[in-house]
Amino acid sequence: MTHDRTIVSTNNAPAAIGPYSQAVRAGRTVYLSGQIALDPATGQLVDGGIEAQAERVFRNMTAVIDAAGGTLAQCVKLTLFLTDLTHFPVVNEIMQRHFAAPYPARSTVGVASLPRGALFEAEAVVVL
Repeated sequence: MTHDRTIVSTNNAPAAIGPYSQAVRAGRTVYLSGQIALDPATGQLVDGGIEAQAERVFRNMTAVIDAAGGTLAQCVKLTLFLTDLTHFPVVNEIMQRHFAAPYPARSTVGVASLPRGALFEAEAVVVL
């Protein structure tokens, strides 16, 4: 059995920095690659610490989901990666600016490092 698969791409989010797509849509499900806090205009990591990085990550995710024809409200699963779990409360606060209850399922993982020295990365699964 073959599945239809569509690559999702937008200039409103950072271009992939490796051999992957911003997102892949398979049927009604969209799988977003991890987003770090790269400014789509410059390709550089945003300044301003964890708050600015978390805000940029959720904006980047919104742009990719929008390009797929969806909204953050259709997100069913988030995976968050933090290089410092003491930033968890700040990320929760910023997440609540972008998501409303009922919230998606979520995992949060502490990691040793992320690409480009980022403090935070998030990936998502969205059902349209």
